Amino acid sequence: MRLLCLLQLLCLAGCSASRSRDWAYHGAPMYADLTVRELKAVRDYLHGILELELTEAHSKTLMKNSILLIELHLPRKHEALRALDRGQTKPQRQARVIIQFGNKTEPNITEYIVSPLPSPKTHTIKTFKGARPIRFESRPISAVEYDHIEDILGKIANKAHKLLFETTGGFSFNNCSNRCLTFSDIAPRGLGPGERRSWIMLQKFVEGYFIQPIGFEVLINHQDLDPEKWNVEKVWYNSMFFDSVEELVEKYESGDVEKIKLPEHDDNDLYSSYIPRGHSNTATNIHGPKLVEPQGKRYHVDRNFVEYAGWSFAYRVRSSAGLQVFDLRFNGERIAYEISLQEAIAFYSGDTPAAMQTKYIDAGWAMGSSSYELAPGIDCPEIATFVDLYHYFDTDKPVRHQNALCIFEMTTAMPLRRHFDSNFKGGYNFFGGVDNAVLVLRTTSTVYNYDYIWDFVFYQNGVVEVKVSATGYIHATFFTANGLHYGAKVYNHVLGNLHTHLIHYKVDLDIAGRENSFETIDLKYVNFTNPWSPKNFIVQSKLHRTDQKTERSAAFRFGKKFPRYVHFYNPNEKNKWGHQKGYRIQLNSHAHSVLPRGWREENGISWSRYPLAVTRHKDSEATSSSMYTQGDPWDPVVSFEDYIRNNEDIVNQDLVAWVTVGFLHVPHSEDIPNTATPGNTVGFFLRPFNFFDEDPSVASRSTVIVRQGKDGKPKVQRWTPEVIGHCVSDKPFFYNGTYAGV
Repeated sequence: MRLLCLLQLLCLAGCSASRSRDWAYHGAPMYADLTVRELKAVRDYLHGILELELTEAHSKTLMKNSILLIELHLPRKHEALRALDRGQTKPQRQARVIIQFGNKTEPNITEYIVSPLPSPKTHTIKTFKGARPIRFESRPISAVEYDHIEDILGKIANKAHKLLFETTGGFSFNNCSNRCLTFSDIAPRGLGPGERRSWIMLQKFVEGYFIQPIGFEVLINHQDLDPEKWNVEKVWYNSMFFDSVEELVEKYESGDVEKIKLPEHDDNDLYSSYIPRGHSNTATNIHGPKLVEPQGKRYHVDRNFVEYAGWSFAYRVRSSAGLQVFDLRFNGERIAYEISLQEAIAFYSGDTPAAMQTKYIDAGWAMGSSSYELAPGIDCPEIATFVDLYHYFDTDKPVRHQNALCIFEMTTAMPLRRHFDSNFKGGYNFFGGVDNAVLVLRTTSTVYNYDYIWDFVFYQNGVVEVKVSATGYIHATFFTANGLHYGAKVYNHVLGNLHTHLIHYKVDLDIAGRENSFETIDLKYVNFTNPWSPKNFIVQSKLHRTDQKTERSAAFRFGKKFPRYVHFYNPNEKNKWGHQKGYRIQLNSHAHSVLPRGWREENGISWSRYPLAVTRHKDSEATSSSMYTQGDPWDPVVSFEDYIRNNEDIVNQDLVAWVTVGFLHVPHSEDIPNTATPGNTVGFFLRPFNFFDEDPSVASRSTVIVRQGKDGKPKVQRWTPEVIGHCVSDKPFFYNGTYAGV
C-alpha cells in the first residue's frame, strides 16, 4: 500500500512538472519581440488612419507626422500569469508605438497601444503617471535631424575652412576624400526643459574617430523645425569661447587666437586603430583554445523559449532599452517573473564645453536597437546559437540585425564544487568534483563609442548572474592643461575624460509565489561569559535580521551603509528544514551617485540614488526610465522617485527589486585604442537562500568521484561518457555586419 501511494505521489509530481513546463512554453510567445509581419501590420494600420496624416520617417522635413518606434507592449502581469500558471488563453499581443507629430500647430509626442496582433484594428493613447505630456523637444534625435545638423556643420566648416585645414594638417569637412572631418553630438541638449541645443565637437574621420578630437566645438540651437532658422550660439577653440564662427575666424586671422597645430597625421601609425602593433610573444600559426560541444548541445531553444539544466525562461530584446528575461523557472518553480535592463548612463566631467555637458542616458538613443551582429569566436563561441533581431526605430520598415543575440553553454574552467579528502598518509579517501558548465544569454549595445556586452548566466545550482561588460572607445575631448583635473592625457592633444557608468535593472521576484517579503541581514557582536571557563568572555558575531516593511525603509541610498545580505522570501513557504524559501541579491558593483540629489539632470535619473530599492509591483510602474529622459532629464516623463514616494507596505506582497550597478572609469593610457573588458564588468547574482533542501546541482551528471581502491589504484565513478572526444569547426571566420530593412 505504501509503495502504491509513493508511486501515485511520484506520478503527481511528474505530471505537475510536465504541466508547469507546458504552460511555460505555452506562455513564452507573450514576450516574443514583434515579428516582421506584425511590425509591418502595425505600420500599415496606422498609415491607413487618415487623420494621423503620417508620412515616411526618412522624408527630409522635420515638420511631419511619423512613426519613431514600434515594439511589443507587454501584457499585464496578472493576465499573463493566467496563461503561465493555469494554461489559459494568452492575452492578445499588442504593440507600443511612438508617433512624432511635427506637423501640428503645437508639435507633440504621443504613444499608442495598437491591437490585436497580427491584424490590428484598434489604437488607444498610452498615458504616463499623472497624465504627463511628452515635450516634443525631448524626442530622440533622428537620422533626418542628423542630416540637417550635418548641413549646418558644412556651412560652419566652410566659414572656418582655413582654420580647420591648418589645425588638422589637411583635414576638411566638405569636399574631402580620405582626410575628412566628422562630429559627435553631446546630450542633454540644453540646460532646462523645452530646449534643444547641442554641443558638437569635430573629429578626424578615421578608424576610432571618437579619440581623434581636433579642438573645435560648436553649440547649435536646433529647436526650430525649420533648419533654416537654426543658429550657432557659441564656439570653443583652444580654450576660448566665441559668440560666432565669424568672430573666431576674424580673431584667428588677426593673430588674437593662439593657433592649434596637430601632429602630422600618419595613416600607417594610427593610434586609434585595431591593427596590431608592437612585438607579440604569442604564436600566430596556431589557434588558441576553443569551446566545443563533443556530443552536441545540451540546451534547447524554441523561438524565444529556452531550457537548460532545469532552467526555463522566455526572452526579448526591447528596441528602446534592451535585454529582458521573463518567467524564469528552476525545476518548474518560478524564481522571477521579469529581470530586465532598464537604463544605462555615463556621466562625464571635463574642461571643454562638450565634456562638461556630456551626460549620456542611453535609452534615449534606443540602446536596445543598437544590438548589432556578433562575431563568432570573439563575441560568442563559434558553437553558439545565433539569433536575428528585428527593430523598428527611426525607420520606414523593419530592420534585420542578423546574429545579434547568442545563446551558448560554456565551461567556466572553475569547478562548481570540489573536495580532495586526504587520508593524511600520502593518499586520499576520495576526490569529488562537479564541472561548472553554465548557459549564457548574450547581446550587445553599441551606443556610438561605447560597447556594452549584456549577459544572463544560468548556473546548475540555481544561481543566476546578471552582468554587463563595458568596452569600446572612451569619450575623449581635446587636451587642455586644466583637463588633468578631469581625466588623463592618453595621446597627443587627447584627454580621456573621467566618467561614471551606472546600469539599472528591474528584478520582479516571485519566490515560491507572488506573496513575498524582504529582510536585511547584518552581523552584531555579542559578548557573554564563556560557559566552560567563567573567568573569560566570548566575543562573536550574531545574526541581526531586520524586516523592511515599507518602500522607504527598503530604499538604500548611496553613501550609506549597505546591508550584508538582502533577502527576499516567501513567508508562507518553507523548505524541509523549516526555513522560509528565499533568494538573495548579491551585488558586484563599485557604483556611486553621479550628482547631488535633486540637482537638475539628477531628477531624471532618481533611480541612481539607490543601489537597491524595493517596491510593490504595479503595471503602471513598468519601467524606471524612458526614451525621453535624455532629451528632458530636468522634468522627466518617468520619475522613479514617484514609485517609492507613497511608501507602501511591502510585507507579503508582490515585490520588485530595482538594482543599480556601475563603476567609475578614470581613463588611462591603456584605454588606447580601446577600453578592455577585464575589471570593467559589474552586475549582481540571484542566489538561493534556503529555497532548496540542498544544493540542486547534486542532480548534475557532470559529477566525477575518485576513490582509492585497496590496491592503491584509483576507481573512477562518472555519469558522462568516459572519453570526451573533440571537434573543431572547419568553417573559416565570417562576419557580415550589415543590417537592412525587410
